[in-house]
Amino acid sequence: MLQRTDDLPQLIGDYKPFDQWQAHLNRLFYGLRGDKLRSYYQTFASADYRLAHALAADYYERVIARDKARGKGQGARGEKPEEESTPSLGPLASSQGSHRPSPLTPQPSPLTVLELGPGNGNLAACFLSHLKALDQKGTVYPRVRYLLVDWEQPVLDGALAHPDLAAHLDRVEIHCGSIENMADVADGTVDRIICNELWNELPTKLMAKNAGEIEEEYIRPNLSESLHATIQDWSGFVRAFEAKDLDRLKTFPPFLDDLVWEKEYRKVEWKDVPFRKTITEFLKVMDEQVLAPVHLGAFATLKEAKRLLAPEAVGFSAFDAGTGEMKVLNDPDKPCYGQFGGQYSFMINFALIEHVAKHLGMEQVALEPQREFVGRSLNTNVITLMDLLATHPSAGPNLRPWEQDRLVLKTIKALNETYESPYSHALAYPLGQDMPPEERDTLKGMLLSLKRQGVPDTVAYLTEEELTRAANDLEGVGYDPDTLSIALTAPPSPIEYCHFFCR
Repeated sequence: MLQRTDDLPQLIGDYKPFDQWQAHLNRLFYGLRGDKLRSYYQTFASADYRLAHALAADYYERVIARDKARGKGQGARGEKPEEESTPSLGPLASSQGSHRPSPLTPQPSPLTVLELGPGNGNLAACFLSHLKALDQKGTVYPRVRYLLVDWEQPVLDGALAHPDLAAHLDRVEIHCGSIENMADVADGTVDRIICNELWNELPTKLMAKNAGEIEEEYIRPNLSESLHATIQDWSGFVRAFEAKDLDRLKTFPPFLDDLVWEKEYRKVEWKDVPFRKTITEFLKVMDEQVLAPVHLGAFATLKEAKRLLAPEAVGFSAFDAGTGEMKVLNDPDKPCYGQFGGQYSFMINFALIEHVAKHLGMEQVALEPQREFVGRSLNTNVITLMDLLATHPSAGPNLRPWEQDRLVLKTIKALNETYESPYSHALAYPLGQDMPPEERDTLKGMLLSLKRQGVPDTVAYLTEEELTRAANDLEGVGYDPDTLSIALTAPPSPIEYCHFFCR
């Protein structure tokens, strides 16, 4: 927080609630950097397949169980089953474009699966491929209608172009518009909703109690002095920034990394905030002046889900990083948000989201670590490749970026001696620029030598059996088998990737 007016760089906007500037930044980020997302972050579905496969297996089992409960010949949507069996989740811990004409026209008894924010299309492709493979009798996959929803048409176009989605395009449709208000999708027509690592970037307020009042964080943007000095048409830049004029902004130097934000706190204007009672009741158990994320965008998706889901629908699943523990939420030093390439990404307050879901009438709500959901589907323990890398004796802040690249590629090469992916892709791994030339040549050669059926991404799940088979090769890279065993059964971190489910 900048304290003195004299220290400020150049103002380019007024104070607004955090969620308003966040939405503004999202528009600029995707418009200016949407084709370079991998440079800033990846998700567990960007290239890996295991989350999608777990979702497909879970969906297949639930649909089969529901069909059996309804009885033979009673598969039409809307008929009340005599008894419904729901597999356990484990312990609680605008329609401007379309792949096909009339994408939202009701079809006879479809199983509509709706994905909010489909990214590059990999989750949809792997979900449908695995569902088809599981459905040997052809009782589920042929009925599926998979609807991709995003507010950016280029994102939808990119998702549809995913090579592994080509075999399923006869059942894939798109909806370009707000994911928080899909008025063109009829009430009670959706069977399954998937939302992967999207809530963290939807509009979010930061609220705290202060002397009997509830305040929220306001921020205003400045541009760094150094970049300001390079912009000759300053008033033109400010107008383009305010108007989110992407074409005009592209004529200026890249600026998202040079934004400097001031903050202050003001009393909440409740007329613009839904679920006031639920939020205020939740904040009563928070300590004074401890900020809590209040995810208005996530609340809106839940409200839409309540409208869209059929009475006997399988339900809604969201995957994101956050916590449901009040002890963590009450920590004044917790990381409420981070910035990636100029875009804000929030820690998810699953505890408050659970209260909102129940307020909306969701009768079943559950929260579990994401790796438990994936591991249960595979009937084994899993860890991520990043968790594995963190156990290496040399891992840490003292490792130079190119040395980190070397460790990552050596680890993947060791795993690939025994790892077999059901998909064939070259690993996309951008090597850093700041490394000795001989190291660059070595790592480039190592990258090119990696097999196409190997570990698909640095953000990928590994099973206990895969680590066991690769144990000798991993030891050769410097990993300790005992440390790996501990990592496989380690308890969840205070802030963890989680699976939130409701129906």
